[in-house]
Amino acid sequence: MATDPYDLITMGRIGVDLYPLQTGVPLARVETFGKFLGGSAANVAVAAARLGRRAALITRTGADPFGDYLRQELRAFGVDDRWVTPAGAYPTPLTFCEIFPPDDFPLYFYRQPKAPDLEIHEHELDLAALAAARVFWMTGTGLSAEPSRTATLAALAHRAKRGTTVFDLDWRPMFWTGADTARPHYRDALRHATVAVGNLDECEIATGEREPYAAARALLALGVRLAVVKQGPKGVLAMTADGDTADVPPVPVEVVNGLGAGDAFGGALCHGLLAGWDLERTVRYANAAGAIVASRLACSSAMPFPDEVERTLTTGGTP
Repeated sequence: MATDPYDLITMGRIGVDLYPLQTGVPLARVETFGKFLGGSAANVAVAAARLGRRAALITRTGADPFGDYLRQELRAFGVDDRWVTPAGAYPTPLTFCEIFPPDDFPLYFYRQPKAPDLEIHEHELDLAALAAARVFWMTGTGLSAEPSRTATLAALAHRAKRGTTVFDLDWRPMFWTGADTARPHYRDALRHATVAVGNLDECEIATGEREPYAAARALLALGVRLAVVKQGPKGVLAMTADGDTADVPPVPVEVVNGLGAGDAFGGALCHGLLAGWDLERTVRYANAAGAIVASRLACSSAMPFPDEVERTLTTGGTP
């Protein structure tokens, strides 16, 4: 029923990704681009919807044609856009990337003078829906400026650790004046989260620790019940407050564009947590979803369906 709680509500960044249709070419020489829905919170919602979950997104776009495009894409992907509203003062953000496989994908964010997704206000939040959602997913970017910071922390506090509350550490240094500025806000958010997800750089921002096991233990000490540390080519470490640990190797893949892999991982992680799977099965499934997207050009439209993930788990390679 439409009144049932959402499986997943995400809150945070959205924008238009303009990705080169040529790989290994500097941006100055690229002649053709593809246009895609982008932004970490949007992509995670799409990833979960592709896996059959009822997902919604809280964010804002510009009151412009790109904003119209993003809302149309969300609906096409099966993500509820009722809380995606225009902020007339600011244009919809654009993001360009360069594609140099296997591991160099520079990003260029156009979010000036301010991104609409940082204009989320506390009074606009549907707190009842947030409290009822089985999973709530928020990001570090949402803490980088007001009023989004206050709104995000208010949403976390209202959740009061109901269900599963995921903090995607999502460290983007260009959105902050420095790590010392970010760390107190990260600590505030971690007090309300039950799950923390980040790569080694992001874990270091949140905890000061970079060694994977030390970082995971530090995240648990800050209040979460599950710490997920992504280690790139070394795989993923997951550790629970109860002492359960999964150290899962990566899925071998010929990388085309690594930028959406983390969001696919996030959506699949939510899927596994919602399904009640054990820790290792959940992380292996999320790893496989991320590998599939890394083998494709786009982010949102590359998110896998369940049969593709299962095939990858069975064969040990991408479909």
